[in-house]
Amino acid sequence: MKKLISLFLVSFIGFGAFAQDTEKKDTPVESQKENGAKIEFETEVIDYGTIEKGADGVRKFTFTNTGNEPLIISRVYSSCGCTIPKKPEAPVAPGEKGEIEVKYDTKRVGPIRKTISVYSNADAVPFPLKIKGTITEKK
Repeated sequence: MKKLISLFLVSFIGFGAFAQDTEKKDTPVESQKENGAKIEFETEVIDYGTIEKGADGVRKFTFTNTGNEPLIISRVYSSCGCTIPKKPEAPVAPGEKGEIEVKYDTKRVGPIRKTISVYSNADAVPFPLKIKGTITEKK
């Protein structure tokens, strides 16, 4: 008889815990999407490859705002003065694409290894982008 009562109590307690766990998963807070802007780049690294001195040093990082609020890029910072980034001035609406233009000074011969930091109202701040490649003397 004691075993039967113990078994009944354990089953009842276990069922109660299962019911509470199920209720927590169905709450509105758990099922809501996170709010805010989110930035997703097509590529986070641009490879210039091997280019000649004086070649066009302009490249573009394309991104999409995958969040549900406008994306505002407040600042784009380069790790050196040889790289000049240009950010979009207007907010980027949810689902829309934008570009960050990067101009590298191709008068400098040698390897390129630079980082561009993107500051915005998205969840990943700062977001690092990289450029790489090699500049050679003209032939």
